[in-house]
Amino acid sequence: MPESEKRVAAQQAVDILHEISTILNCRLDRQTLSICISMIERGVHPEALAHVIKELRQEAAHQVGQDAASR
Repeated sequence: MPESEKRVAAQQAVDILHEISTILNCRLDRQTLSICISMIERGVHPEALAHVIKELRQEAAHQVGQDAASR
């Protein structure tokens, strides 16, 4: 498969996965989703990746709450 066809196929896959992500309200933009796909393709365990994303979101929310409380 030529390189241009591979890029088109990859973009279509990201588009479809982004639609699914939106339907499931995962709050992942296309760039973040692409990074996650790349990590999974390189062997990162999907459930572990999901856990890390959840933890990072919780920490970010906590930090926002602390920033708001300190004002």
